[in-house]
Amino acid sequence: EAVLPQIESLRPDLVATPDERAAFALAKRLRERGGDAPEILTGAAGVAAVASAPETDMVLLAISGFASIAPAMAAARAGHDLALASKEAIIVAGPLLQAEMERNNARIIPVDSEHSAIWQCLRTGRKEDLAKIWLCASGGPFLGRSYDELRTVTPEEALRHPTWRMGKRITIDSATMVNKGLEVIEACRLFDVQPEQIEVIIHPQSVIHSMVEWADHSVIAQLSAPDMRLPIQIALTDPERLPGPAVPFDPVKLNKLTFVEPDPQVFRALPLAYEAARRGGSLPLAYNAADEVAVAAFLAGELSFTGITELIERVMDRHMAADFTHPASAEELFELDAKVREDARQMRHNIRR
Repeated sequence: EAVLPQIESLRPDLVATPDERAAFALAKRLRERGGDAPEILTGAAGVAAVASAPETDMVLLAISGFASIAPAMAAARAGHDLALASKEAIIVAGPLLQAEMERNNARIIPVDSEHSAIWQCLRTGRKEDLAKIWLCASGGPFLGRSYDELRTVTPEEALRHPTWRMGKRITIDSATMVNKGLEVIEACRLFDVQPEQIEVIIHPQSVIHSMVEWADHSVIAQLSAPDMRLPIQIALTDPERLPGPAVPFDPVKLNKLTFVEPDPQVFRALPLAYEAARRGGSLPLAYNAADEVAVAAFLAGELSFTGITELIERVMDRHMAADFTHPASAEELFELDAKVREDARQMRHNIRR
């Protein structure tokens, strides 16, 4: 239902959907409408074909999870600039993706609001003068609760984010702060910084999206209303700054800006992410794969809320014991991801609900 108005408005030549039934239904609706219709491709190969189409100027990638990697690699091989909202592509396939982008003289422009903010702020100074990146987090719906209080959280509670309206996985990840952990790894890879240079700070108003601190302790922050249309527009129109649909900024209405340090004993996914970022290799892949399995189990009522981070920790421990290195090809990446997911599914049964 959402795709048809976009087709009518933008009149693309190609449309892809991973779901064959959805493609059949869409083709039927387009025939009933009459007139010119785009070619409709299906499956992962179809999505990758759109990402690598020669007439493409830029690929805006916002596919959640591991499924984002194939179209990201396809865009990179085609030499297309990548406006990246799908953090998993850089977290899981970072070295492979970045090498491919460099070979083909293409850029990655971050679309996550926090990384877009960092990307903008870093333009105000030299990388060698960088002291710290302040990575802002909303805190999710459970800020102020103890770890024991989180044990009984239901999917319905976890899906009620106080600020953003997002898909189910990323909303749960925001509640556990796995999402912020993934963003720490993402920032390390996007901006070539060490984990120790990144500090997560909870900012419930979600007005400051992130900050950069320089060697002289001056801080540059990017502020705007919480509206994802702005970082998308910035990526698509760079280097220009154009009028757009984002809400104008009014500092008088802000009233106050507050900041809180995240409690690592409550949000245990954060120290696990820092560990994955420090060790590197394929450990970020294990962190992400375990989380995807854990979130699906939680939403299905098969795992407790705190069981999500417990499963991630167990999978990472097993992965470190096996001493895996980062895969040398996309094919090896897919094989290792499948193995880690199967391990996670088996280990899930040993965690108390």
